[in-house]
Amino acid sequence: MKSDVDQNQPYPEGHDHRRCVADALSSAGQLCIVRGVQLTTIRQQVLELIWESHKAVKAYELLDRIKPLQSAAKPATIYRALDFLMEQGLIHRVESLNAFVGCRCSGQPHEQLLLICKACQEVEERSAGDVMQTIVRELAAANFIAHSKAIEIQGICAKCAAQTVS
Repeated sequence: MKSDVDQNQPYPEGHDHRRCVADALSSAGQLCIVRGVQLTTIRQQVLELIWESHKAVKAYELLDRIKPLQSAAKPATIYRALDFLMEQGLIHRVESLNAFVGCRCSGQPHEQLLLICKACQEVEERSAGDVMQTIVRELAAANFIAHSKAIEIQGICAKCAAQTVS
C-alpha cells in the first residue's frame, strides 16, 4: 500500500489535521486487513489518541486519555496496544522522549529520521534517503548487523524559529 504523503515535506501551513487523522486510521484499517491482523477497538483508540497531534505522546499520557473510553484500561493494556502498533509499523517510538508518534508512511518499510522541536514538541518524520544510504555503507564497512535504524535530532522547527524572529 503506497502512501501519497511526501515524507520530506513538513506539515503545510493550512494542514487539515482532521483529514490527516482520518487518513491514518483508514490506512491502518486497510493495512491490518491486508496483513490478516486485527485492529481491535483499544488498538484503534490508542492509535487515534497518538494521532491527535504530531507531538510524541507517552504511554501513561495515553492511559490517562483512554480512561474515559476504556475505564478498565491498565498500563499493560496500553503497552500491548503500542507493541502491536509498532510491530505493524503504524507508529514510531521516539527513544529520546520515551514516547510515540504516528507514522506518516506505514504502508511501506522504511528507516526514519525524526526531527523533534524542543519548543512545540512536534515530531516530523523524514525519509532522508541519502543519510540512510550512508549509514548502510558504514554499517557494512563495520560488518555490523543493525536490527533497526532511526535517527532523532532535537532542535527548533521552522514554524517556531519564525515566531522567535518575529
